[in-house]
Amino acid sequence: MDIEAVTVVGGGLAGCSAALELAKRGIQVKLFEMRPQHSTLAHITDKLAELVCSNSLGSNRKTRALGLLKEELRMLDCEILKIAEDCAVPAGTALTVDRERFASQVTDTIKKHPLIQVIREEVSTIPQGTAILASGPLTSSALAKAIAGFCGTEYLYFYDAIAPIVSRASLDLSILVKAARYDAGEAGFLNAFMEKDEYMEFYRQLVNAEQHELNEADKDRSYFEGCLPVEEIARRGERSLAYGPLRPTGFKNAQGRRPFVVIQLRPENKEHTMYNLVGFQTNLRNKEQERVFRMIPGLKTAEFLRYGRMHRNTYIQAPNLIHPTLQFRNRANLFVAGQLSGAEGYLCAFATGLVAGMNAARVCAAKSPIVLPYQTMLGALLVRMAGYGEFASLNPRYSPIKPMLALLPTLNDAPRSKDLRREAYAERSIASLKLFLENL
Repeated sequence: MDIEAVTVVGGGLAGCSAALELAKRGIQVKLFEMRPQHSTLAHITDKLAELVCSNSLGSNRKTRALGLLKEELRMLDCEILKIAEDCAVPAGTALTVDRERFASQVTDTIKKHPLIQVIREEVSTIPQGTAILASGPLTSSALAKAIAGFCGTEYLYFYDAIAPIVSRASLDLSILVKAARYDAGEAGFLNAFMEKDEYMEFYRQLVNAEQHELNEADKDRSYFEGCLPVEEIARRGERSLAYGPLRPTGFKNAQGRRPFVVIQLRPENKEHTMYNLVGFQTNLRNKEQERVFRMIPGLKTAEFLRYGRMHRNTYIQAPNLIHPTLQFRNRANLFVAGQLSGAEGYLCAFATGLVAGMNAARVCAAKSPIVLPYQTMLGALLVRMAGYGEFASLNPRYSPIKPMLALLPTLNDAPRSKDLRREAYAERSIASLKLFLENL
């Protein structure tokens, strides 16, 4: 039978992941991306799959939620994860990518695929036929309005922030220490140590620095807890940074003792010519970023290649609207993926794009969409997003969810040791997915 082309709206991580999964299954794809005709506050290129915040995809350890999700994605033969791993840069036990190389490689792969047509146009209405909405957190106003009308409810959003990037050549490498926390994995980070007195002065300047103004209509909107601006974390208390993104655990200074705080710089590319200030998402004005962040040891003459900035993120009220297959409840041939679906983070974009692409292909072939086992990290995440099972009675005010071991069903006879318990969760998830794929 003739199979229709699937429309994918959005050329970000989720949209590209979905497009590659569809094409792998022999389905023609029309991939719409509004850039460069319509840009955003966060993007700086017209490349597909541009990483606008961090360049880290989280832990590689199977006993951590993100590491377990990666392992499941490998078992599911996730195409975009293969590209990410090919573009990896040293970052201890985490998977961190050269963001320029990653975006270029995804763009080239998509453009060269004979079954994928890239269309550089804004989509302002819900597409007809089988389609995947993956327009991301920076969905255009016109499409967001159409989605709100389709969902029958006001769409929700929160504010997110990105961290600045500095040039390696401008850093004082005689002060910065190259090391990984607890010396685990390859030492890809540069680290700046602060003792209490210099930290307190840095803290005072940070909380009093001038910020970009929000639009009047958006001043009552909340931040996303998972990506708070560094100055907002600091306002919660003098030591909130010391116990948060600047925690010094796993490091020793030149005197062999733990410093008061550690500021980490993560490489942005394989050549290590650019570094990201880890945890320094911010809404400070550009001149204030230069003034305050140059107080960090080793950054006195730092050249800012990209300033941090806040931007608005859009997502749907997932538990009222979708199934764990990522289909909308009121339209079986319409799927949603990425942060628009209520999944938080890069890896969730990979994963939801894969599931949406896989299930859209099955719908096109008149097959039933698959529901992944609840015992898997990805399956549990999708059940939580859709508000099924034990999550059906939770507070209807939904916030984007990220992978957590706490989402998994409780273990029978769970080990008392936290490390052994994590291993048991991982073993059960991997075994469940393996059995599922064998039966499929």
